Amino acid sequence: MNAQERYSGTAIALHWVSALLVFCGLSLGLFMAGLEISPAKLRLYAWHKWIGISVFLVAAARLAWRVRARPPAMPPMPAWQVRAARAVHALLYALMLVIPLSGWVYSSATGVSVVYLGLVPLPDLVATDKALAAVLLVVHQSLNATLACAVLVHVAAAVKHQWVDRDGLLGRMW
Repeated sequence: MNAQERYSGTAIALHWVSALLVFCGLSLGLFMAGLEISPAKLRLYAWHKWIGISVFLVAAARLAWRVRARPPAMPPMPAWQVRAARAVHALLYALMLVIPLSGWVYSSATGVSVVYLGLVPLPDLVATDKALAAVLLVVHQSLNATLACAVLVHVAAAVKHQWVDRDGLLGRMW
């Protein structure tokens, strides 16, 4: 595969770092939610927040890189698939930016500040408000469920292109 058919090394690295962070953030969020309050749970919440802020930063870097280095052309496929791919990619980028912000606002509303990597205190985005926090928790969880579905669609499409269409699409990101 030549350079015009593949993503750049930077784009590939950012993609897989994003994938790993999203997987870890979703998994940790599901795991910790059912735990009883304890020092261990609070530590997991801190890690979850760090992962979320990292997702935001990597997604912003990906968008900046994408503006600078255009992606390779799509292989031949029906127009509806091109539109669907663009829509799912846009949704993934939007969610990788909005979900961490929703978590940060939720933390602020609960009165628990976010300290990135235990070193960088982030400002509270809203005043403590338990009623608002309850709404924001549902928003954060719903956005994450949407992200999980979008990731499944993204992976299913990649698998289809690899093993059904055999059009080399997946090889562009390896």
